[in-house]
Amino acid sequence: MFDFEALTDAIARKTVLCVGDLMLDEFVYGEVSRVSPEAPAPVIAVQRSEINIGGAGNVARNVASLGGRCIFVGLVGDDDAGAQLKAALAREAGIESFLVCDSTRPTTRKVRFVSEHFSTHMLRADWELARPAAAETEQKLIDAILPLVPRADIVLLSDYAKGTLTARVIRNVIDAARKLGKAVIVDPKSLNFAIYRGATLLTPNRKEFAEATRSLADSTESIASAAHDAIQLADCEAILVTQSQHGMTLVPRQGEAIHVPAHPVKVRDVSGAGDTVAAVLAAVLAAEADWETALRMANAAAAVAVGKKGTASVTSAELRRKILPHAFLAAEEKIVSGGELDARLLDWRKNALRIGFTNGCFDILHPGHVKVLTAARAACDRLIVGLNSDASAKRLKGEGRPVQNERARAEVLAALEAVDLVVIFEEDTPIRLISAIRPSVLVKGGDYTREQVVGHEIVEAHGGEVLLIDVLPGFSTTSLVDRARGGKA
Repeated sequence: MFDFEALTDAIARKTVLCVGDLMLDEFVYGEVSRVSPEAPAPVIAVQRSEINIGGAGNVARNVASLGGRCIFVGLVGDDDAGAQLKAALAREAGIESFLVCDSTRPTTRKVRFVSEHFSTHMLRADWELARPAAAETEQKLIDAILPLVPRADIVLLSDYAKGTLTARVIRNVIDAARKLGKAVIVDPKSLNFAIYRGATLLTPNRKEFAEATRSLADSTESIASAAHDAIQLADCEAILVTQSQHGMTLVPRQGEAIHVPAHPVKVRDVSGAGDTVAAVLAAVLAAEADWETALRMANAAAAVAVGKKGTASVTSAELRRKILPHAFLAAEEKIVSGGELDARLLDWRKNALRIGFTNGCFDILHPGHVKVLTAARAACDRLIVGLNSDASAKRLKGEGRPVQNERARAEVLAALEAVDLVVIFEEDTPIRLISAIRPSVLVKGGDYTREQVVGHEIVEAHGGEVLLIDVLPGFSTTSLVDRARGGKA
Protein backbone atom coordinates (compact mmCIF):
# COMPACT_ATOMS: atom_id res chain seq x y z
CA MET A 1 0.00 0.00 0.00
CA PHE A 2 1.28 3.49 0.75
CA ASP A 3 2.62 5.82 3.38
CA PHE A 4 -0.08 8.47 3.81
CA GLU A 5 2.25 11.08 5.27
CA ALA A 6 4.83 10.65 2.51
CA LEU A 7 2.09 10.84 -0.11
CA THR A 8 0.60 14.07 1.27
CA ASP A 9 4.07 15.59 1.46
CA ALA A 10 4.61 14.68 -2.19
CA ILE A 11 1.23 16.16 -3.20
CA ALA A 12 2.24 19.46 -1.59
CA ARG A 13 5.12 19.68 -4.06
CA LYS A 14 2.99 19.05 -7.15
CA THR A 15 1.04 21.33 -9.48
CA VAL A 16 -2.17 20.37 -11.28
CA LEU A 17 -3.27 22.30 -14.36
CA CYS A 18 -7.06 22.14 -14.34
CA VAL A 19 -9.09 23.28 -17.36
CA GLY A 20 -12.83 23.06 -17.56
CA ASP A 21 -16.33 24.44 -17.15
CA LEU A 22 -16.48 26.93 -14.30
CA MET A 23 -19.81 27.63 -12.63
CA LEU A 24 -21.30 29.44 -9.67
CA ASP A 25 -23.09 27.10 -7.27
CA GLU A 26 -25.70 28.62 -4.97
CA PHE A 27 -27.58 26.67 -2.32
CA VAL A 28 -30.74 28.13 -0.84
CA TYR A 29 -31.74 26.39 2.38
CA GLY A 30 -35.12 26.63 4.08
CA GLU A 31 -38.09 24.84 5.60
CA VAL A 32 -40.94 23.42 3.55
CA SER A 33 -44.19 23.19 5.49
CA ARG A 34 -46.94 24.09 3.03
CA VAL A 35 -48.09 23.98 -0.57
CA SER A 36 -48.59 27.16 -2.55
CA PRO A 37 -52.24 28.22 -2.96
CA GLU A 38 -51.35 29.44 -6.44
CA ALA A 39 -50.16 26.08 -7.77
CA PRO A 40 -49.51 22.53 -6.50
CA ALA A 41 -45.92 23.39 -5.57
CA PRO A 42 -44.12 23.38 -2.21
CA VAL A 43 -43.24 26.73 -0.65
CA ILE A 44 -39.75 27.02 0.82
CA ALA A 45 -39.30 29.53 3.63
CA VAL A 46 -35.73 30.64 2.94
CA GLN A 47 -33.44 30.72 5.97
CA ARG A 48 -29.98 31.08 4.45
CA SER A 49 -28.00 30.72 1.25
CA GLU A 50 -24.44 29.76 0.34
CA ILE A 51 -22.40 30.54 -2.76
CA ASN A 52 -19.56 28.24 -3.84
CA ILE A 53 -17.12 27.88 -6.70
CA GLY A 54 -18.56 25.00 -8.70
CA GLY A 55 -17.89 22.77 -11.66
CA ALA A 56 -14.24 22.63 -12.66
CA GLY A 57 -13.59 25.39 -10.13
CA ASN A 58 -14.55 22.96 -7.39
CA VAL A 59 -11.96 20.53 -8.79
CA ALA A 60 -9.37 23.28 -8.36
CA ARG A 61 -10.57 23.94 -4.79
CA ASN A 62 -10.19 20.27 -3.94
CA VAL A 63 -6.65 20.14 -5.30
CA ALA A 64 -5.75 23.14 -3.15
CA SER A 65 -7.52 21.80 -0.05
CA LEU A 66 -5.43 18.62 -0.33
CA GLY A 67 -2.31 20.76 -0.12
CA GLY A 68 -1.43 20.75 -3.82
CA ARG A 69 -1.03 23.74 -6.13
CA CYS A 70 -3.55 24.32 -8.90
CA ILE A 71 -3.37 26.42 -12.03
CA PHE A 72 -6.93 26.90 -13.25
CA VAL A 73 -8.24 28.01 -16.66
CA GLY A 74 -11.95 28.59 -17.18
CA LEU A 75 -14.56 30.64 -19.02
CA VAL A 76 -16.90 33.29 -17.58
CA GLY A 77 -19.37 35.83 -18.90
CA ASP A 78 -19.29 39.58 -18.35
CA ASP A 79 -21.83 39.50 -15.53
CA ASP A 80 -22.26 39.50 -11.75
CA ALA A 81 -21.81 35.71 -11.48
CA GLY A 82 -18.52 35.97 -13.37
CA ALA A 83 -17.33 38.78 -11.12
CA GLN A 84 -18.24 36.75 -8.03
CA LEU A 85 -16.26 33.77 -9.32
CA LYS A 86 -13.21 35.92 -10.13
CA ALA A 87 -13.23 37.36 -6.63
CA ALA A 88 -13.81 33.98 -4.99
CA LEU A 89 -10.97 32.31 -6.90
CA ALA A 90 -8.64 35.19 -6.04
CA ARG A 91 -9.27 34.47 -2.35
CA GLU A 92 -8.44 30.77 -2.67
CA ALA A 93 -4.94 29.99 -1.44
CA GLY A 94 -3.17 27.52 -3.69
CA ILE A 95 -5.12 28.43 -6.85
CA GLU A 96 -3.71 30.57 -9.64
CA SER A 97 -6.58 31.33 -12.03
CA PHE A 98 -6.68 32.46 -15.66
CA LEU A 99 -10.23 33.30 -16.68
CA VAL A 100 -11.25 34.01 -20.26
CA CYS A 101 -14.25 36.35 -20.52
CA ASP A 102 -16.87 36.01 -23.25
CA SER A 103 -19.44 38.82 -23.08
CA THR A 104 -21.76 37.00 -25.48
CA ARG A 105 -22.59 34.22 -23.04
CA PRO A 106 -23.66 34.08 -19.38
CA THR A 107 -21.52 32.63 -16.63
CA THR A 108 -22.89 29.19 -15.82
CA ARG A 109 -24.88 29.43 -12.59
CA LYS A 110 -26.85 26.79 -10.72
CA VAL A 111 -29.18 27.55 -7.82
CA ARG A 112 -30.37 24.61 -5.73
CA PHE A 113 -33.29 24.93 -3.30
CA VAL A 114 -32.81 22.53 -0.41
CA SER A 115 -35.11 21.50 2.43
CA GLU A 116 -33.01 22.13 5.53
CA HIS A 117 -34.89 19.59 7.63
CA PHE A 118 -34.81 16.71 5.16
CA SER A 119 -31.59 17.68 3.31
CA THR A 120 -33.58 17.13 0.10
CA HIS A 121 -33.09 19.05 -3.14
CA MET A 122 -36.47 20.53 -4.06
CA LEU A 123 -35.56 22.33 -7.26
CA ARG A 124 -32.58 23.45 -9.32
CA ALA A 125 -32.52 26.52 -11.56
CA ASP A 126 -29.77 26.83 -14.21
CA TRP A 127 -28.47 29.85 -16.10
CA GLU A 128 -26.22 28.63 -18.90
CA LEU A 129 -25.43 28.49 -22.58
CA ALA A 130 -24.50 24.85 -23.09
CA ARG A 131 -22.89 25.07 -26.50
CA PRO A 132 -19.24 25.16 -27.63
CA ALA A 133 -17.40 28.43 -27.23
CA ALA A 134 -17.14 30.57 -30.36
CA ALA A 135 -13.96 30.31 -32.43
CA GLU A 136 -12.50 33.57 -31.06
CA THR A 137 -13.09 32.53 -27.47
CA GLU A 138 -11.82 29.02 -28.22
CA GLN A 139 -8.52 30.49 -29.46
CA LYS A 140 -8.22 32.68 -26.36
CA LEU A 141 -8.59 29.58 -24.21
CA ILE A 142 -5.92 27.69 -26.17
CA ASP A 143 -3.56 30.67 -26.00
CA ALA A 144 -4.07 30.88 -22.23
CA ILE A 145 -3.63 27.14 -21.59
CA LEU A 146 -0.65 26.06 -23.70
CA PRO A 147 2.00 28.23 -21.97
CA LEU A 148 0.87 26.79 -18.63
CA VAL A 149 1.31 23.11 -19.52
CA PRO A 150 5.11 23.07 -18.87
CA ARG A 151 4.52 24.39 -15.35
CA ALA A 152 2.26 21.50 -14.38
CA ASP A 153 3.03 17.98 -13.17
CA ILE A 154 -0.30 16.68 -14.45
CA VAL A 155 -3.23 18.03 -16.51
CA LEU A 156 -6.89 17.59 -15.59
CA LEU A 157 -9.80 18.30 -17.94
CA SER A 158 -13.13 18.73 -16.16
CA ASP A 159 -15.82 18.55 -18.83
CA TYR A 160 -19.39 19.55 -17.95
CA ALA A 161 -20.36 20.12 -21.60
CA LYS A 162 -20.93 23.85 -21.00
CA GLY A 163 -18.71 24.93 -23.88
CA THR A 164 -15.20 25.45 -22.48
CA LEU A 165 -13.74 22.12 -23.56
CA THR A 166 -14.44 22.16 -27.27
CA ALA A 167 -12.99 19.38 -29.40
CA ARG A 168 -10.23 21.75 -30.55
CA VAL A 169 -9.34 22.86 -27.01
CA ILE A 170 -9.23 19.24 -25.84
CA ARG A 171 -7.02 18.19 -28.77
CA ASN A 172 -4.56 21.05 -28.26
CA VAL A 173 -4.23 20.44 -24.52
CA ILE A 174 -3.80 16.66 -24.72
CA ASP A 175 -1.28 16.91 -27.55
CA ALA A 176 0.75 19.56 -25.70
CA ALA A 177 0.74 17.50 -22.50
CA ARG A 178 1.77 14.29 -24.25
CA LYS A 179 4.59 16.07 -26.06
CA LEU A 180 5.98 17.07 -22.65
CA GLY A 181 5.36 13.67 -21.05
CA LYS A 182 2.57 14.93 -18.78
CA ALA A 183 -0.28 12.64 -17.76
CA VAL A 184 -3.81 13.84 -18.58
CA ILE A 185 -6.91 12.94 -16.58
CA VAL A 186 -10.33 13.61 -18.10
CA ASP A 187 -13.62 13.73 -16.24
CA PRO A 188 -15.66 13.31 -19.45
CA LYS A 189 -19.10 14.44 -20.45
CA SER A 190 -19.09 13.55 -24.13
CA LEU A 191 -20.24 10.02 -24.87
CA ASN A 192 -17.73 9.94 -27.74
CA PHE A 193 -14.61 8.96 -25.81
CA ALA A 194 -12.59 9.29 -29.04
CA ILE A 195 -12.45 13.08 -28.65
CA TYR A 196 -10.30 12.51 -25.54
CA ARG A 197 -7.89 10.32 -27.49
CA GLY A 198 -4.44 10.25 -25.94
CA ALA A 199 -5.52 11.05 -22.37
CA THR A 200 -4.06 8.92 -19.61
CA LEU A 201 -7.21 8.25 -17.58
CA LEU A 202 -10.94 8.77 -18.17
CA THR A 203 -13.27 8.90 -15.14
CA PRO A 204 -16.92 8.56 -16.29
CA ASN A 205 -19.71 7.68 -13.91
CA ARG A 206 -21.58 4.42 -14.45
CA LYS A 207 -24.42 6.04 -16.45
CA GLU A 208 -22.01 7.90 -18.74
CA PHE A 209 -19.88 4.80 -19.23
CA ALA A 210 -22.88 2.56 -19.97
CA GLU A 211 -24.21 5.00 -22.58
CA ALA A 212 -20.80 5.60 -24.16
CA THR A 213 -20.00 1.89 -24.44
CA ARG A 214 -23.60 0.68 -24.95
CA SER A 215 -23.11 -1.82 -22.16
CA LEU A 216 -24.99 -2.69 -18.99
CA ALA A 217 -22.00 -1.79 -16.78
CA ASP A 218 -23.74 -3.60 -13.93
CA SER A 219 -20.79 -5.61 -12.60
CA THR A 220 -17.01 -5.46 -12.39
CA GLU A 221 -16.83 -8.07 -15.15
CA SER A 222 -19.14 -6.23 -17.56
CA ILE A 223 -17.35 -2.93 -16.91
CA ALA A 224 -13.96 -4.54 -17.49
CA SER A 225 -15.15 -6.13 -20.73
CA ALA A 226 -16.59 -2.90 -22.14
CA ALA A 227 -13.67 -0.80 -20.88
CA HIS A 228 -11.06 -2.62 -22.92
CA ASP A 229 -12.72 -1.55 -26.19
CA ALA A 230 -13.14 1.99 -24.85
CA ILE A 231 -9.46 2.11 -23.87
CA GLN A 232 -8.50 1.21 -27.43
CA LEU A 233 -10.87 3.83 -28.84
CA ALA A 234 -9.56 6.58 -26.54
CA ASP A 235 -5.95 5.36 -26.64
CA CYS A 236 -5.80 5.84 -22.87
CA GLU A 237 -4.01 3.90 -20.13
CA ALA A 238 -7.04 3.26 -17.92
CA ILE A 239 -10.71 3.99 -17.31
CA LEU A 240 -12.18 4.48 -13.85
CA VAL A 241 -15.94 4.06 -13.52
CA THR A 242 -17.55 5.64 -10.45
CA GLN A 243 -20.71 3.88 -9.26
CA SER A 244 -22.01 5.92 -6.31
CA GLN A 245 -22.93 3.57 -3.45
CA HIS A 246 -21.48 0.62 -5.37
CA GLY A 247 -17.92 1.93 -5.25
CA MET A 248 -15.44 2.35 -8.08
CA THR A 249 -13.89 0.10 -10.70
CA LEU A 250 -10.59 0.88 -12.41
CA VAL A 251 -9.67 -0.99 -15.58
CA PRO A 252 -6.05 -0.52 -16.72
CA ARG A 253 -4.85 -1.23 -20.25
CA GLN A 254 -2.58 -3.91 -18.79
CA GLY A 255 -3.55 -6.07 -15.81
CA GLU A 256 -6.72 -6.94 -13.95
CA ALA A 257 -9.59 -4.62 -13.08
CA ILE A 258 -9.53 -3.24 -9.53
CA HIS A 259 -12.80 -2.70 -7.67
CA VAL A 260 -13.24 -0.99 -4.32
CA PRO A 261 -16.61 -0.87 -2.54
CA ALA A 262 -17.94 2.46 -1.33
CA HIS A 263 -17.28 3.41 2.28
CA PRO A 264 -20.42 3.12 4.41
CA VAL A 265 -21.52 6.72 4.96
CA LYS A 266 -24.66 8.76 5.49
CA VAL A 267 -25.12 10.66 2.23
CA ARG A 268 -26.07 14.30 2.76
CA ASP A 269 -25.37 15.78 -0.67
CA VAL A 270 -23.75 14.32 -3.80
CA SER A 271 -23.10 17.74 -5.37
CA GLY A 272 -19.48 17.97 -6.45
CA ALA A 273 -18.48 14.46 -5.40
CA GLY A 274 -17.20 13.77 -8.92
CA ASP A 275 -15.07 16.91 -8.72
CA THR A 276 -13.49 15.60 -5.53
CA VAL A 277 -12.72 12.24 -7.12
CA ALA A 278 -11.08 13.85 -10.16
CA ALA A 279 -9.01 16.21 -7.99
CA VAL A 280 -7.74 13.45 -5.71
CA LEU A 281 -6.85 11.22 -8.65
CA ALA A 282 -4.88 14.07 -10.25
CA ALA A 283 -3.05 15.00 -7.05
CA VAL A 284 -2.19 11.41 -6.13
CA LEU A 285 -1.08 10.40 -9.63
CA ALA A 286 0.99 13.59 -9.88
CA ALA A 287 2.76 12.35 -6.74
CA GLU A 288 3.63 9.21 -8.75
CA ALA A 289 1.44 6.80 -6.80
CA ASP A 290 0.14 3.62 -8.44
CA TRP A 291 -3.37 2.99 -9.75
CA GLU A 292 -4.61 1.16 -6.66
CA THR A 293 -3.41 3.88 -4.29
CA ALA A 294 -5.05 6.57 -6.41
CA LEU A 295 -8.28 4.55 -6.53
CA ARG A 296 -8.43 3.99 -2.77
CA MET A 297 -7.66 7.63 -2.01
CA ALA A 298 -10.33 8.85 -4.43
CA ASN A 299 -12.88 6.40 -3.03
CA ALA A 300 -12.25 7.61 0.52
CA ALA A 301 -12.44 11.25 -0.59
CA ALA A 302 -15.81 10.65 -2.25
CA ALA A 303 -17.14 9.26 1.03
CA VAL A 304 -16.05 12.42 2.83
CA ALA A 305 -17.53 14.70 0.15
CA VAL A 306 -21.02 13.14 0.07
CA GLY A 307 -21.21 13.43 3.86
CA LYS A 308 -21.11 17.23 3.58
CA LYS A 309 -23.71 19.74 2.49
CA GLY A 310 -23.27 21.71 -0.70
CA THR A 311 -20.38 21.70 -3.16
CA ALA A 312 -17.75 20.30 -0.86
CA SER A 313 -13.98 20.22 -0.86
CA VAL A 314 -12.01 17.65 1.12
CA THR A 315 -8.93 18.39 3.20
CA SER A 316 -5.98 16.06 3.68
CA ALA A 317 -6.87 15.83 7.39
CA GLU A 318 -10.40 14.64 6.55
CA LEU A 319 -9.05 12.18 4.03
CA ARG A 320 -6.58 10.93 6.60
CA ARG A 321 -9.34 10.27 9.12
CA LYS A 322 -11.32 8.32 6.53
CA ILE A 323 -8.34 6.22 5.44
CA LEU A 324 -6.91 5.73 8.94
CA PRO A 325 -10.11 5.79 11.01
CA HIS A 326 -8.94 3.43 13.72
CA ALA A 327 -5.87 5.54 14.41
CA PHE A 328 -8.26 8.02 16.03
CA LEU A 329 -9.86 5.55 18.41
CA ALA A 330 -8.98 5.71 22.08
CA ALA A 331 -6.23 3.21 22.91
CA GLU A 332 -8.56 0.97 24.91
CA GLU A 333 -10.92 0.66 21.93
CA LYS A 334 -8.14 -0.85 19.85
CA ILE A 335 -7.44 -3.72 22.27
CA VAL A 336 -9.80 -6.53 21.23
CA SER A 337 -10.35 -10.26 21.45
CA GLY A 338 -12.67 -13.02 20.23
CA GLY A 339 -15.96 -11.86 18.79
CA GLU A 340 -14.94 -8.22 18.57
CA LEU A 341 -11.94 -9.17 16.42
CA ASP A 342 -14.20 -11.26 14.16
CA ALA A 343 -16.60 -8.32 13.73
CA ARG A 344 -13.79 -5.96 12.77
CA LEU A 345 -12.36 -8.48 10.31
CA LEU A 346 -15.77 -9.00 8.73
CA ASP A 347 -16.25 -5.26 8.27
CA TRP A 348 -12.76 -4.74 6.83
CA ARG A 349 -13.10 -7.64 4.40
CA LYS A 350 -16.50 -6.37 3.29
CA ASN A 351 -14.76 -3.13 2.35
CA ALA A 352 -11.94 -4.99 0.54
CA LEU A 353 -9.29 -3.66 2.91
CA ARG A 354 -5.80 -5.15 2.94
CA ILE A 355 -5.10 -6.56 6.42
CA GLY A 356 -1.59 -6.74 7.83
CA PHE A 357 -0.28 -8.63 10.88
CA THR A 358 2.85 -8.58 12.99
CA ASN A 359 3.59 -9.81 16.49
CA GLY A 360 5.97 -9.69 19.42
CA CYS A 361 6.35 -9.08 23.15
CA PHE A 362 7.01 -5.33 22.80
CA ASP A 363 8.16 -5.22 26.42
CA ILE A 364 9.86 -1.83 26.21
CA LEU A 365 8.85 -0.04 23.04
CA HIS A 366 11.88 1.45 21.24
CA PRO A 367 12.64 3.08 17.83
CA GLY A 368 13.34 -0.31 16.27
CA HIS A 369 9.80 -1.43 17.09
CA VAL A 370 8.36 1.84 15.77
CA LYS A 371 10.19 1.44 12.46
CA VAL A 372 8.81 -2.07 11.92
CA LEU A 373 5.26 -1.07 12.90
CA THR A 374 5.30 2.03 10.69
CA ALA A 375 6.61 0.06 7.72
CA ALA A 376 4.04 -2.66 8.36
CA ARG A 377 1.17 -0.15 8.37
CA ALA A 378 2.42 1.36 5.11
CA ALA A 379 2.04 -2.07 3.50
CA CYS A 380 -1.64 -2.51 4.37
CA ASP A 381 -4.95 -0.75 5.06
CA ARG A 382 -5.33 -2.05 8.62
CA LEU A 383 -2.60 -3.40 10.91
CA ILE A 384 -3.24 -5.94 13.66
CA VAL A 385 -0.52 -6.53 16.25
CA GLY A 386 -0.45 -9.85 18.08
CA LEU A 387 0.96 -9.35 21.60
CA ASN A 388 2.40 -12.15 23.74
CA SER A 389 0.58 -12.42 27.07
CA ASP A 390 2.56 -12.15 30.32
CA ALA A 391 2.77 -15.94 30.66
CA SER A 392 3.79 -16.36 27.02
CA ALA A 393 6.44 -13.61 27.25
CA LYS A 394 7.87 -15.16 30.42
CA ARG A 395 8.23 -18.55 28.72
CA LEU A 396 10.02 -16.93 25.80
CA LYS A 397 12.18 -14.40 27.64
CA GLY A 398 12.76 -16.01 31.04
CA GLU A 399 12.38 -14.90 34.66
CA GLY A 400 12.02 -11.19 35.25
CA ARG A 401 10.26 -10.63 31.99
CA PRO A 402 8.14 -9.01 30.88
CA VAL A 403 9.07 -5.77 32.62
CA GLN A 404 5.59 -4.36 31.90
CA ASN A 405 2.39 -6.34 32.20
CA GLU A 406 0.34 -7.23 29.13
CA ARG A 407 -2.25 -4.50 29.63
CA ALA A 408 0.41 -1.79 29.86
CA ARG A 409 2.19 -3.12 26.78
CA ALA A 410 -1.09 -3.34 24.86
CA GLU A 411 -2.06 0.24 25.73
CA VAL A 412 1.31 1.62 24.62
CA LEU A 413 1.01 -0.22 21.30
CA ALA A 414 -2.59 0.85 20.84
CA ALA A 415 -1.60 4.49 21.33
CA LEU A 416 0.51 4.33 18.16
CA GLU A 417 -1.20 5.69 15.05
CA ALA A 418 0.27 2.90 12.93
CA VAL A 419 -1.58 0.27 14.95
CA ASP A 420 -5.27 -0.40 14.26
CA LEU A 421 -5.87 -3.33 16.63
CA VAL A 422 -3.97 -5.16 19.38
CA VAL A 423 -4.81 -8.79 20.20
CA ILE A 424 -3.21 -10.56 23.18
CA PHE A 425 -2.47 -14.28 22.67
CA GLU A 426 -1.53 -16.90 25.27
CA GLU A 427 0.36 -19.41 23.11
CA ASP A 428 4.09 -19.36 22.46
CA THR A 429 3.46 -18.50 18.79
CA PRO A 430 0.66 -16.56 17.05
CA ILE A 431 -0.12 -19.40 14.64
CA ARG A 432 -3.74 -19.72 15.82
CA LEU A 433 -4.24 -15.99 15.51
CA ILE A 434 -2.74 -15.89 12.03
CA SER A 435 -5.01 -18.75 10.96
CA ALA A 436 -8.04 -16.82 12.20
CA ILE A 437 -7.02 -13.47 10.67
CA ARG A 438 -5.62 -14.74 7.36
CA PRO A 439 -3.72 -11.50 6.74
CA SER A 440 -2.77 -10.27 3.27
CA VAL A 441 0.66 -9.33 4.55
CA LEU A 442 2.68 -10.82 7.41
CA VAL A 443 5.45 -8.55 8.71
CA LYS A 444 8.53 -9.27 10.81
CA GLY A 445 11.92 -7.68 11.38
CA GLY A 446 14.73 -8.43 8.96
CA ASP A 447 16.61 -10.44 11.58
CA TYR A 448 14.28 -13.29 10.55
CA THR A 449 14.34 -15.27 7.32
CA ARG A 450 11.08 -15.95 5.48
CA GLU A 451 11.18 -19.61 6.56
CA GLN A 452 11.57 -18.59 10.22
CA VAL A 453 8.46 -16.41 10.22
CA VAL A 454 5.67 -18.27 12.01
CA GLY A 455 2.60 -18.55 9.79
CA HIS A 456 4.29 -17.81 6.49
CA GLU A 457 2.83 -20.98 4.95
CA ILE A 458 -0.72 -19.96 5.92
CA VAL A 459 -0.40 -16.47 4.53
CA GLU A 460 1.22 -17.51 1.27
CA ALA A 461 -1.30 -20.33 0.76
CA HIS A 462 -4.12 -17.82 0.28
CA GLY A 463 -2.12 -15.37 -1.84
CA GLY A 464 -0.64 -13.17 0.87
CA GLU A 465 2.96 -12.08 1.24
CA VAL A 466 5.67 -12.08 3.90
CA LEU A 467 7.42 -8.75 4.36
CA LEU A 468 10.74 -8.48 6.20
CA ILE A 469 11.70 -5.02 7.48
CA ASP A 470 15.35 -4.14 8.08
CA VAL A 471 15.94 -3.76 11.81
CA LEU A 472 17.30 -0.54 13.25
CA PRO A 473 20.78 -1.31 14.62
CA GLY A 474 21.59 -0.51 18.25
CA PHE A 475 18.15 -1.18 19.69
CA SER A 476 16.87 -4.25 21.51
CA THR A 477 14.61 -4.69 24.52
CA THR A 478 17.04 -7.10 26.18
CA SER A 479 19.92 -4.58 26.07
CA LEU A 480 17.64 -1.84 27.38
CA VAL A 481 16.53 -4.03 30.29
CA ASP A 482 20.13 -5.00 31.10
CA ARG A 483 21.21 -1.38 31.05
CA ALA A 484 18.33 -0.34 33.31
CA ARG A 485 19.24 -3.11 35.77
CA GLY A 486 22.89 -2.16 35.80
CA GLY A 487 24.07 -4.99 33.56
CA LYS A 488 26.08 -4.82 30.36
CA ALA A 489 24.44 -3.25 27.38
